[in-house]
Amino acid sequence: MTGKTEQRLSASPWWTPRVHADRRPFLIGRNAIQAALRLYFSRHDFLEVDTAALQVSPGNEAHLHAFATTAIGNDGQPFPLYLHTSPEFACKKLLAAGEPRLACFAHVYRNRERGPLHHPEFTMLEWYRAGEDYERLMEDCAALLALAAETAGTRQFAFNGGVCDPFAPFERLSVADAFERHAGIDLLGSTSANGETDRDHLAAELRRTGIRVADDDTWADLFSRVIVEKVELHLGFERPTILDRYPVAEAALARPAVDDPRVAERFELYACGVELANGFGELTDPQEQRRRFLMEMAEKQRVYGETYPLDEDFLAALEIMPQASGIALGFDRLVLLATGAQRIDQVLWTPVAEPNS
Repeated sequence: MTGKTEQRLSASPWWTPRVHADRRPFLIGRNAIQAALRLYFSRHDFLEVDTAALQVSPGNEAHLHAFATTAIGNDGQPFPLYLHTSPEFACKKLLAAGEPRLACFAHVYRNRERGPLHHPEFTMLEWYRAGEDYERLMEDCAALLALAAETAGTRQFAFNGGVCDPFAPFERLSVADAFERHAGIDLLGSTSANGETDRDHLAAELRRTGIRVADDDTWADLFSRVIVEKVELHLGFERPTILDRYPVAEAALARPAVDDPRVAERFELYACGVELANGFGELTDPQEQRRRFLMEMAEKQRVYGETYPLDEDFLAALEIMPQASGIALGFDRLVLLATGAQRIDQVLWTPVAEPNS
C-alpha cells in the first residue's frame, strides 16, 4: 500500500466500508422519507417536475453565491450559464404555463457554503400552489414534519442538545414580535409604509440593547445580526416555530401583506434552531420584481464585486403567472433531524469531496 493510499484511508473518506456502514442507516432513512413525501404530494394532486440545473441566472439574491460555467453554442461561441441555487424560476414558469400544483426534488448548488448544516450540492424540496394562500403551505409543513418523523420511527427531533416535537402544534411568531421578545428591539420603527428602511433607527436600537454596530453596517447587516445572534437560537425548541411576516426589504420574492405594507407574506420554519423551509405568498408584479432584483444585485456588487444576470424569461412569465404560494424546504436537513444525524454529509449518498481529501 502506498503512503498516499494509507493517508487517504486514515482520513476515513465516505466511501470506505467502515464509514459507509456508519452512514448507511441514515441513507436508508433518507430514501424512506423521500418516498413518503412523494406519496404525500401525489395524494394531494401535485405534479412532480424535474427542472434543469443549468440556467441563464442562478438567482438574484445578494448573499447567494453560484457556480458558473461556460457553454459553447453550435456556432462555437461561448456564453455563461450557472448551476441554479433553487428551482424557483423554472417552477414559476411552469405555473405561468398552467400547472396548478407542482412539487420538485431538485439538486441545487451554492458556493461558499460548507459546514454541519451546509453543503455545496444539496437537495431542495419545493412545492407551489396556484390560487392558494401561503398559510396553506404551513399546513403542508406540519404534515411533512410529522410524516418524516413517523417514517423514521421517532417521536422527536434532536440536534445540538435541543429537542423538538414534530407532532406538536406550531408556534407562529412575527419577525417584529421575535425582535421584541428575544432582543428588546423595535424592528418596524425602522421600516416605513412603502418598505423603505431606516438604518440609523435600527442601529440605535441595537446599540441600546448592547449589540455591536459597525460604521459600515447596512440595515440588512444589522437585521441579519439580530436574527443570528438573538432570535434563531430560540426558535423551534419543544415545538416547531413559524417565523412569519418578514420586512419587505428581506423578502425579495414575496408580495406585501394586505394589512401592513411594511411586511411581506414570507415565513421560515425552524426546528431545534435549524432553519428548514422558506415560504412565500409569491410576488407576481414583474416591474416590482425587476426593481428588487436590481437592488439585490447592486448590493452584491458593493459587497462581493460581482453580479448575476437577470432571467428575462422569468420576468416575462410573471406577467401571466397566477397568484400562488410556494416554499423551499431543505430536504437533507429534514432527514438529518428525523434520523438523528449530526452533520449534513451523513445523509448525503455521495458527499462532494473537500480539498486535499
